[in-house]
Amino acid sequence: MLLGSAVHQKPGQPGRKAGGQGEAKPEALRDEARPARYETEGSGRDGLVMQALASANMVKAWKRVKANRGSAGVDGRTIAETAAYLKTHWPRIRESLLNGSYRPLPVRRVQIPKPGGGVRELGIPTVTDRLIQQALLQVLQPKIDSTFSEHSYGFRPGRRAQDAVLTAQRYVQDGYRVVVDVDLEKFFDRVNHDILMDRLSRRIDDKAVLRLIRRYLVAGIMEGGVVMQRYEGTPQGGPLSPLLANVLLDEVDRALETRGHRFVRYADDCNVYVRSRRAGERVLDGLRGLYARLHLKVNEAKTAVAPASGRQFLGYAFWYGPGGQVKCRVADKAQETYKQRIRQLTRRSGGRSLPEVVERLRTYVPGWKAYFQLAQTPKVFRELDEWLRHRLRALQLKHWRRGATMYRDLLAMGASATDASKVAGNSRSWWRNSRMLLNRAMPIAYFDRLGVPRLS
Repeated sequence: MLLGSAVHQKPGQPGRKAGGQGEAKPEALRDEARPARYETEGSGRDGLVMQALASANMVKAWKRVKANRGSAGVDGRTIAETAAYLKTHWPRIRESLLNGSYRPLPVRRVQIPKPGGGVRELGIPTVTDRLIQQALLQVLQPKIDSTFSEHSYGFRPGRRAQDAVLTAQRYVQDGYRVVVDVDLEKFFDRVNHDILMDRLSRRIDDKAVLRLIRRYLVAGIMEGGVVMQRYEGTPQGGPLSPLLANVLLDEVDRALETRGHRFVRYADDCNVYVRSRRAGERVLDGLRGLYARLHLKVNEAKTAVAPASGRQFLGYAFWYGPGGQVKCRVADKAQETYKQRIRQLTRRSGGRSLPEVVERLRTYVPGWKAYFQLAQTPKVFRELDEWLRHRLRALQLKHWRRGATMYRDLLAMGASATDASKVAGNSRSWWRNSRMLLNRAMPIAYFDRLGVPRLS
């Protein structure tokens, strides 16, 4: 199950507090750990596995797994149920990890619809396996991360997607206005296990850890009660996945660096910035060869050599302001994804009151706004805010009863008698009335009082 978006978590024990922070932790995870000692022989009892299983590291891993929530794996155990399970079974699991006999369970296949159509496959490990992977990640990442290219931004401590976007913006501003936008064909399904393990072994000289990671790679996928073995590919869904993706793709980064290219990579998204289309075509030919050495294939339908202003990167796009200054905006596709999510949260058939809908908006809109804080197009945010308030007015209209009751409610909110009469008399035109007549009765200040989050 590895390589992809991390899915962490952590179980708790009622009545026991962790580190004075008021968070419960499984009693079993408090085992005394002997001092860690890394040896190239890779014994589980004196190498990195022991470091991963140290009490403090396990408690930290459990907190992260619990905080990230996530669903149950093939064993059907939720986080709370896994907490209870580990109270009695953790000593046995821990011993099997130390003596090398531990076997991860298969991952549970989940298909997530993509905004543009199609599905993204995730492989959800059990909570116990997410815990073990997170503990390993916390030991491995400090040792490995410093070996990665400075042009790699995805899933690395102290680095964000916005950093990658700002770097790309600087390249375009410097005159490299043609981008080689590379998309890999089914990257997570095509990862060659032998190549990945070879590249990992160049960084980690611990046989016990390498053996355990290999077992996670070949654990298989369960769907409909049937386990399918995997001989290549790594379904997305586990805490170790992003780290392993960086291990595999760092080879391409180093080759691009050697050739002096300006590029940014975030996970499997790689953009190279050049001055001309001809140069871009040469770079793309070279990339095809680099990826082929890793048994990866370029998706020709989604890959392009094009003006940088005509492509999106991590949800952003570039545009040229006064004097040729390169600015960021929210890409059209990202705006449509936002609208799709808002439509789900504000649909008029949901049966939820306006305050309930607002509470749901407050869990989504601020995060979206924070991610797109680099956008230099305030008009777009104002228009999206207006569109959201339009939907909320239509939602409120549907919740009101028709006729005299709606009329009285509108008057109570400050609508004029004329406006209230028109709306109540044509009560089923929720969308039209919410735009034409309700702005005065439900102005911006009304939604501010409700706590509706704003983008602008």
